[in-house]
Amino acid sequence: MLDVVIRGGEVVDGTGAPRRRADVGVKDGRIVRVGRVDGEATTVIDATGKVVTPGFIDVHTHIDAQAFWDPALTPSSLHGVTTVFAGNCGFSIAPLSDDPADADYLLRMLARVEGMPAESLRLGVPWNWRSTEGYFDALEGALGINAGFMVGHSAIRRVVMGANATVRPANTDELAAMKRLLHDGLAAGAIGFSSSLSRAHNDADGAMVPSRYSTPEELVELCRVLSQYEGTSIEFNPCTSATPFDSWSTDLTTAISVAAQRAVNWNALFVKAGNADYCQRKLELSDHARAHGGRVIALTVPINTGARLNFRSGFVYDAVPGWEDVMLAPLETRLAQFRDTAVRAKLAESAAKPHTMTAATAWADLIIFDTFAPENQQYRGARLADIARDQGHSPFEALADIVVADELNTCFGSHAEEESVDDWNERLEIWRDPRTVIGASDAGAHLDLLALFNYPTVMLGRAVRERALLPLEEAVHLLTDRPAQLYGLRERGRVVDGWFADLVVLDEARVGSTDLEMRYDLPGDAGRLYADATGIDHVFCNGVAVVSGGVLTGARAGKVMRAGRDTGTPSFD
Repeated sequence: MLDVVIRGGEVVDGTGAPRRRADVGVKDGRIVRVGRVDGEATTVIDATGKVVTPGFIDVHTHIDAQAFWDPALTPSSLHGVTTVFAGNCGFSIAPLSDDPADADYLLRMLARVEGMPAESLRLGVPWNWRSTEGYFDALEGALGINAGFMVGHSAIRRVVMGANATVRPANTDELAAMKRLLHDGLAAGAIGFSSSLSRAHNDADGAMVPSRYSTPEELVELCRVLSQYEGTSIEFNPCTSATPFDSWSTDLTTAISVAAQRAVNWNALFVKAGNADYCQRKLELSDHARAHGGRVIALTVPINTGARLNFRSGFVYDAVPGWEDVMLAPLETRLAQFRDTAVRAKLAESAAKPHTMTAATAWADLIIFDTFAPENQQYRGARLADIARDQGHSPFEALADIVVADELNTCFGSHAEEESVDDWNERLEIWRDPRTVIGASDAGAHLDLLALFNYPTVMLGRAVRERALLPLEEAVHLLTDRPAQLYGLRERGRVVDGWFADLVVLDEARVGSTDLEMRYDLPGDAGRLYADATGIDHVFCNGVAVVSGGVLTGARAGKVMRAGRDTGTPSFD
């Protein structure tokens, strides 16, 4: 007897091939038959009028800590995601040392740079492992969906160098120790190595994160370790300026791919009408790498989202040239600087120069979301352009006055922009480019700042159902098989006989996402942006229903993905 039969659905198998009417039989976690299935089964799903697809694969998340307090990895699993990759940007939470200060540093770093509430990290994560293998053991058997993890550069740098990790380059002995830790993590099955030189990545103490103190030689030598381990990859955030990529950043990204003989993916390419030339210039990094024996892939976000910003955390604004000292200063000092008209003038001047965070400094377009001082209540929901006009000030001056009265707690930003036909057409061209893979959700991070975890259902709802921009078959291929190939996932990403039964049953007439809302369900009652899915009826992970009728079942069917066992090394072709 089979475990599951999904009968009468239209199978969109992930390859991009046309859909076909077929049953899907599942036994012992695998698909045993795609076609007519007459045998009995413990569970029978009537999929008449529905579509059966592979589970979606999200290659860039930060669910490393969330996995302990929310093993279902919501809301991603509700949106049809069955495999995620984490430990990105150099920010894994393993290995740890015997010094509690190192775990505390990583906790505070995650709170600062990835927007995870510090109290939730303290209450919800045990922090009781030392090795990467010990971390994997703590998660094995407890996950609702599959998860693979990188070894993070900042984590191993902190373990080896302690407080010196954010002071200076590593010496020869320290680099050797880091390589040993990386060897240990990869031998335990870590999916690869991640690092970052991003200007936006700064720690809770006002310093750059540890990986940003590394030399090019350190990065290359660490990445060279991956060449010894099957099925590994590199995730890297290159340093960017106002131009797409500096030549040294292009050369370094290429060099780490060549040293490892592994693919490098970088995060992230945001596409809209009018920035096609900029995107194509950034993708020239892939061309340069290929010409020199490497492979570099851009992760691209398929949907638009708004952002909720503030000057209290300083995240995003610490990446604006000329703003670093103010944003990384202690809170009281920062507040005093925003009161200082001379400092304000310098900040405004710096923000007006070309840089990569221009949307965050387009002051007139920003909206005030939340205020705290009584005199600021009148500004909730108002655009800074309108506030400034009424006051006779510049938009930045108006914002500065508001945030000072709120002691920097003001929440401001932008709603998701109305998306034009041209926006979607530009995105479609990038989705189809072999130098890109759809991903970059950052699920598990920036919990009150942005929400991209629902990109599969939003993409299917808006690009396929509402706009008929591309066929469902192609969209599913881009969400499943394509990311599976980037990481060399074995026997996942397609609905094929013998492959793992990671499956979604969806209603293409209803698939989409509900509106975002704040949900206060984190440890310590902290909040996060959240949205449910529509039209995702059933989700199976390794043949077990983790979502049934659109509701979580509570099953813990996910695996910790291990390099070599669950992934192979993709070719550079």
